Amino acid sequence: MPKNKGKGGKNRRRGKKEDEEKRELIIKEDGQEYAQVVKMLGNGRLEAQCFDGSKRLCHIRGKMRKKVWVNAGDIVLIGLRDFQDGKADVILKYTSDEARSLKALGHLPDSVKINQIQAEGEGDEDSDVEFDFDEDVNIDDI
Repeated sequence: MPKNKGKGGKNRRRGKKEDEEKRELIIKEDGQEYAQVVKMLGNGRLEAQCFDGSKRLCHIRGKMRKKVWVNAGDIVLIGLRDFQDGKADVILKYTSDEARSLKALGHLPDSVKINQIQAEGEGDEDSDVEFDFDEDVNIDDI
């Protein structure tokens, strides 16, 4: 067996995860929109509900792939396409603190739930399901 003369393995070359320092809050410009991720579709694509009222198919840009993990319920900044209205590109993912700051500044509507997924057809009402049990029914008679 050869002696290990190196300085470590694959994990050393990969590097350490450095703590992401406070970055300045990036606000949308022309051709950009805020959105909340509804569903991850795979292959670097996702479905996002934009705050202008439309639902778009978004593509995660190559700089973010495998570096910034986007999940359902995250607030993202998307770049709109001039030639395709139903599609967009994810430019930036906001942390939960940054999303709260955007909400406080009035850039996001107050109805937005940060880090919570709202499924289609689901409202704010409580859906308590109640079952009626007939205690006198014998299961063998059915």
